[in-house]
Amino acid sequence: MRPHLFLLCCALLMADAIWGQCVMCKAVAEDSAAEGAVGRGINQGILYIMAVPYILLGIIAFLVFKKWKFVE
Repeated sequence: MRPHLFLLCCALLMADAIWGQCVMCKAVAEDSAAEGAVGRGINQGILYIMAVPYILLGIIAFLVFKKWKFVE
């Protein structure tokens, strides 16, 4: 029971950090709207954040495939 209580406390302590990111997205959206390019900065950020895990998974998959190919 204690590990669950510890994890619950940690999650509650991180709630402010999670909401802080929403404030940052709002600030970027407001800045880009003021410049006339609504959402361009946010979209580029989303694409960057989305691309990194796919690139890493692709590299790992390539290495695993390459290793299995030489084993057979």
